[in-house]
Amino acid sequence: MINPKGLLKFLPTIGILVFISIYIYASQLYPGGSIANINSIGFDWRNNHWCNLMRESGMNGIQNQARPVAIAGISILCFSMIIFFIQFANYFEKSRTWNITIKISGGLAMLSATFIFTKYHDVMTTILSICGTIVIIGMIRALHNNQLTFFKVMGIFCILIIGLNNFFYYNKDLIQYSPLVQKVAFLMILSWTIGLNFIINRKNVQQ
Repeated sequence: MINPKGLLKFLPTIGILVFISIYIYASQLYPGGSIANINSIGFDWRNNHWCNLMRESGMNGIQNQARPVAIAGISILCFSMIIFFIQFANYFEKSRTWNITIKISGGLAMLSATFIFTKYHDVMTTILSICGTIVIIGMIRALHNNQLTFFKVMGIFCILIIGLNNFFYYNKDLIQYSPLVQKVAFLMILSWTIGLNFIINRKNVQQ
């Protein structure tokens, strides 16, 4: 049984679950329009990116009621992830340099993600990808040193799918594959985070 104080250490997991719930709810408010069909109705899980939910209007031109909900969702997720990066660095990383690198890179990645809904979307996405890759490399290094092979391999797959998503997103001939790959990347990275959050706080789980 998790005690109340220990529960606070699971804020990253709680935040991720809240984000997923908000994501689903926001998708139901999205008016429509996707890269496959600009005149479509509703959110297309195959052809809409997450950031479409944060547009002022849907790609079909109709006012987007999902916007404030989606922005709240991404803000909660980013705050939760910043807490997680601090937890991870303090628990796994003994090197001061890498400890700071994980915290700073993770913080910058999440801050850029928070502003992905602005007109600087592509710039924020690039910063997110670069800083996100750096922080995951740092995490993989720490996991390797702590002999957590499964999570190390999962982290490598996270880097690969981030790279694949960016390759598709910035290639006009392949961008139609990006929304689906983006969701797979979300699922993998958030699952990886939840698993590590439980490992960091496993003593609280056992109480």
